[in-house]
Amino acid sequence: MARYKPQDRHSLLLPVVLSEQIVPGSFAFALDYLVDNELKLSALDAQFKNDEVGASAYDPRVMLKIVLLAYSQGLISSRSIETACQRNVQFIAISGDSQPSHSHIAKFVAKLSDQIKPLFSQVLITCDAQGLIGRDMFAIDGVKLPSNASKERSGTHQELRHRADRLDKAADKILALHQAKDKQGPDEALEPERQARIEALRQEAARTREFLASNSPRQNRKGQELKTNVTDPDSAKMATSKGVIQGYAAQAAVDSAHQIIVAADVIGSGSEQAMLLPMIAQSQPYREDHTLITADAGYHSDANVQHLKNHNIPALIADNQMRSRDERFESQTKYKDKPDPLYDKQATGEPKPIKRFQPRDFRFVDANTAICPAGKLMTSPGSIHTTSTGLRYQTYTAREVDCKACRLSGQCLKGIPKPNDGRGRQVTRFESKAKDPTHPSERMRQAIDSPRGRQLYSQRIGTVEPVFGNIRHNKCLTRLNHRGRAKVNTQWNLYCMVHNIEKLANNGYASQGISRPRVA
Repeated sequence: MARYKPQDRHSLLLPVVLSEQIVPGSFAFALDYLVDNELKLSALDAQFKNDEVGASAYDPRVMLKIVLLAYSQGLISSRSIETACQRNVQFIAISGDSQPSHSHIAKFVAKLSDQIKPLFSQVLITCDAQGLIGRDMFAIDGVKLPSNASKERSGTHQELRHRADRLDKAADKILALHQAKDKQGPDEALEPERQARIEALRQEAARTREFLASNSPRQNRKGQELKTNVTDPDSAKMATSKGVIQGYAAQAAVDSAHQIIVAADVIGSGSEQAMLLPMIAQSQPYREDHTLITADAGYHSDANVQHLKNHNIPALIADNQMRSRDERFESQTKYKDKPDPLYDKQATGEPKPIKRFQPRDFRFVDANTAICPAGKLMTSPGSIHTTSTGLRYQTYTAREVDCKACRLSGQCLKGIPKPNDGRGRQVTRFESKAKDPTHPSERMRQAIDSPRGRQLYSQRIGTVEPVFGNIRHNKCLTRLNHRGRAKVNTQWNLYCMVHNIEKLANNGYASQGISRPRVA
C-alpha cells in the first residue's frame, strides 16, 4: 500500500516573513501605505501621555489598519477582529503581531468620534490626488440599517409608561402564581427560574421609568411627539421593504466618475429631507459650480428646492409624482410583487371588506358630464364651489333609478338611496391648483421631466446603489453594532473610508510603493 508524507493543518510554527504577506496591488497594501505615508494622526498621538510613566500603548496607526482591514473583509465585532489578529497571517503582518484584545479594539473605535471626519477628509484628498473625483455629478441617497437596539423598547412617553406598568403587573402575576402553588406544595425546581424572571421584569420596568424621568419627549418640526427608544434614544423606527426596523438612515454623497463617497453621515429618522443640505455642505470642498446634485423624492421639499435656487446649485431632485408623469412607467404595476396573502389576515368566516369606488375610478368627460364605472351618465349643474383652503370643486350626480338597478351598487353606494330623493351616487372632482411656472419646485419638475433631465437623473441609481451594495453585501454591514449617533456615525464613516480605499487599491494606488500621478 502506498505511503505518503504526513500533513499537519494545525501547526503554528511556520517560516513566514510578515512583510511579504502584504501583497502589492491588494487592499491591505494600499491601506498600509496610505496610513503610514498619507494620513496625519498627530491628534490620535496626543491622546497618550505615557512617554515617561505608564504602560506602552498600541500604536493608533496599527489599530486603524486593523479595523479598516477587518471591515473590508466583513469582520464587524471586536471579538472576531481579535481572533483574526491572533490567527490570520495578513492581520498579524499588518499589525506587526501586536494582537490587541477585543476591549482595546472596541475602545479605539468608540474614541474615534472626534477624529473620524478629519481622517475621512484625508482619504478624500488622496482620492482627489489620484484623479478619482470627477465633480460632474454627486448622487445623494441613504440606506436604512438596524441598530443595536430593541424596537420593543420604543414608543412615546405615554406608551413607555404603560409598558413599565405592564411589566410590573406581569411580575406580580408570576409572584402570585408562585405563592398559590406553594400552598399546594413546594416546587424547588421552579423557584430560581421564577425569581430570575421576576427580577428581570422589575429591572426593565425601573430602567424604563428612570429613562422617562431623565429624558424629555422628542418632538418633530411640527411640535408632534416622536417615538423614542430606551436602549438607543438617537435611533428611530423605520419602515423598510423587510418590515419595520429600529435603526439609522446612513447617508452618502457619491461622485459619478469612480463612485467615490465624498460625504457621509447618519440620521436617526426615516425622513431624509433634513439631510439634503447638510450632505451638500459636507461635499462643498469637492463640489464645483457645474457639479450636478441628484437625489430621490425622499429629499424633496419646497424649502430645499428654494435653497438650491437661492445658492445657484444645479440639482435634479425628484418629487413624489415624477414616475406618474413619466410614460415609461405606465406599465410598472404589472411587474410589482403580488401582496402577501397573510398581510390582510382576518378571522375565519369574516366577510372581506368591500373596496368602494373612488373618484379616480370615474371618467370626467367635460364640465357637466361624467361616466361612472358601470358606464352610466352622471351630470353636474355646472356650479363651482370653493373650500375654506381655496380649492375649487364640482359635484356630479347619478340618477337614482340607475343606481338601484346597477350591479355594481354594492361597490359604489354606502347605503340604499333615500326614497323619492331622485339622486344616486355623487362624486366630487377637485380642480388642480394653478401652477406657478416661476416657482422653484415647478421649475424643478419641468427640468427633471425634460429629455435631458431624465437622461441625467437616470445616472443617479447607477452611481449610488452599487456603493450601498458593496458595503452591505460584500462588506457584510447588515447591522450597526454601536449605540448613539456619534458612535454609529463613526462606524459608517469607517466603512465609507474602506470603500474609498478599495477604489484606490483597484486604481493601482501605491502598487509600486509610490503614489501615481494625477490622472488628467
